[in-house]
Amino acid sequence: METFPSTQTELEKIGNRIKALRKQRGYRSYEIFAYEHNIHRSQWGKYEKGANLNFVTLVKITAVLGVSLKEFFSEGFD
Repeated sequence: METFPSTQTELEKIGNRIKALRKQRGYRSYEIFAYEHNIHRSQWGKYEKGANLNFVTLVKITAVLGVSLKEFFSEGFD
C-alpha cells in the first residue's frame, strides 16, 4: 500500500517556501512585507506557518512574491 505525506507536512513546506521567498526579496519582517503588499499581516503570518490555503490564494501569493507556480515548487518539495 502506497503512503502519502501528511497534509500538515505539505502545508508546512508551502509555508516555509513562502517565508524563504519573502526573505529572498529582502524583507526580514513578514509584517512589513504584508503591509507593503496590502495583505492582512496576521493572515500572511498564518500562511508562513503552514495554515491551510486554497489554490486561488496560492496563485495570488506567488504573484505577490514574483514567481510562477513552477518556480515556487522548484525548491523544498520532493
